[in-house]
Amino acid sequence: MNLVVQKYGGKSVGDIKKIKSIARNISTLRKKKSMVVVVSAMAGETDRLDKLTKDIADIPNEREYDQVISTGEKVSAGLVTIALSGIGVKAISLDPSKFRLITNDLHSKATIISVGTDKIKEYLKKGYVVVVPGFQGINSKDDITTLGRGGSDLTAVAIASALNASHCELLKDDVDGIYTTDPKLYKRAKKINYISYQEMLEMASVGSKVLQAKAVEYANNLKIKLHVKSTKKNSEKGTWVMDEKLIPIKEKNVVTGITHDLKQSKITIVGIEDKPGVASKIFQPIGFAGIVVDMIVQNISTDGKTDLTFTIPKEDLNKTVKILEKNKSKLAYRKLIKDEQIALISIIGAGMKTHTGIATRMFKSLSKSKINISMITTSEIKISCVINTSKCKSAIKSLHREFNLD
Repeated sequence: MNLVVQKYGGKSVGDIKKIKSIARNISTLRKKKSMVVVVSAMAGETDRLDKLTKDIADIPNEREYDQVISTGEKVSAGLVTIALSGIGVKAISLDPSKFRLITNDLHSKATIISVGTDKIKEYLKKGYVVVVPGFQGINSKDDITTLGRGGSDLTAVAIASALNASHCELLKDDVDGIYTTDPKLYKRAKKINYISYQEMLEMASVGSKVLQAKAVEYANNLKIKLHVKSTKKNSEKGTWVMDEKLIPIKEKNVVTGITHDLKQSKITIVGIEDKPGVASKIFQPIGFAGIVVDMIVQNISTDGKTDLTFTIPKEDLNKTVKILEKNKSKLAYRKLIKDEQIALISIIGAGMKTHTGIATRMFKSLSKSKINISMITTSEIKISCVINTSKCKSAIKSLHREFNLD
């Protein structure tokens, strides 16, 4: 089957004019290929729905939260299908419940287990464009689950893999590919032509908003090439995300990109006992709640007591505090300190595996700009630092210049 799977982001379906525009693009492309189109909610809609639930309850019931938050994508799918039908294109929208996109039982951050394809193939054979609301699936109880922010990327990648597509196209309205850093914050950012799965996964996990980290991980595991490009320019240009071995040598750099994340928060647990098993008691219930902990730093023990600091997404801050307070008798800590005024700055590059002195250059660059570092973490191809939010923009500018990315 000559098939293409496309995903359109929230800004691409942000109003009726844009929806009609992408319908025309789809109409042209479908003359050559069978098409599955995955859509996000209209720009701002998910935030609006999220606010409605939070206005009712600080921590909404998770099952009902997913019922509410998943409706934005269904509206988009219906509108795109209506637009296609209006210009004479056979099209049908299919909810994940109709073709059985099965996830685990974790609400808000579900993991895809399997994707049924029979119903999709049935309509493709009849010449339909199949339009799918992204970001959601169903669990073993047939309840709606959502896949985390940016989850429509994951929906598209999973469907592309299940249908044996050669690649998955991720179309954006506001960018025409992956950049060395956020071009809205630093105008001298450059578009990257090719980036490895590993580099993109690191960038997505530490602040790059272009692709969802889970989607990149899924693509890497199943070796599905990703093509990130613009709806406006809708050409073959853009950025290819693929296996590092397939990237031309001239496209490889020591540092590929610089990311920032302003959606992290920091918790310090003061005065816990410094003995085996305490860390497990802290992080096990947090992990069970589906909360991702990034950096962890423990101070030197004094009189058998120590402080432990870690970072988590801001959206999970209240939930994490509630878990820690519930377990206070077991942990016997003195107090909790919350800090939401942090930025996570990271440099990423596969070339860091074979080059020395990269960390030194990063720290010197930040020091010259009078930027204090409160936490540091590293991986084979990434170095991340926690700094104050107010210093984020100057840090990006300094590091972009230091690693010759301008």
